[in-house]
Amino acid sequence: MPKPLVQATGRRKRSIARVRLHPGTGVVTVNKKPVSDYFPSESQVMHATEPLRSVTVEESYDIDATIHGGGFSGQSGALRLGIARGLIELHPDERAGLKAEGMLTRDPRKKESKKYGLKKARKAPQYSKR
Repeated sequence: MPKPLVQATGRRKRSIARVRLHPGTGVVTVNKKPVSDYFPSESQVMHATEPLRSVTVEESYDIDATIHGGGFSGQSGALRLGIARGLIELHPDERAGLKAEGMLTRDPRKKESKKYGLKKARKAPQYSKR
C-alpha cells in the first residue's frame, strides 16, 4: 500500500473514521470494501462523498477509510468529516467553500446517558394510581 498523502479523522455520534487520501483515480474504500458495498443506502454513499464533489476532485484521490463504532448513519457522517478535513490539508483555498456548506463542523449530538430511577435518559416508569 502506498504511503498516504494525507491522514485525517472524522467523528459523529459513536463513530470514528480514519481517512487516508492517496493520489489516484477516485476509488473510495471503507474497511477494505468499496464504499457502495459497505453502506446499505445510496444516499449514505452520496452524503459521505459530498466533499469530493464540492471541491471537484472526485477523480484525483483514492480514499482508504477505517470506520468503527456506531451505525451506518453516524459512520457516513464521520467519513464525510474525515474526507473534508483531509481535503483542507491538500487544498487550503477550498476551506471557505467547505465551511459554508457545513462540512467542517463536527456534529456534537450524542446519545444522552441514562439516569437512575428512570427507564431511559428521560422516560419515567409507568405511573400506577392503585
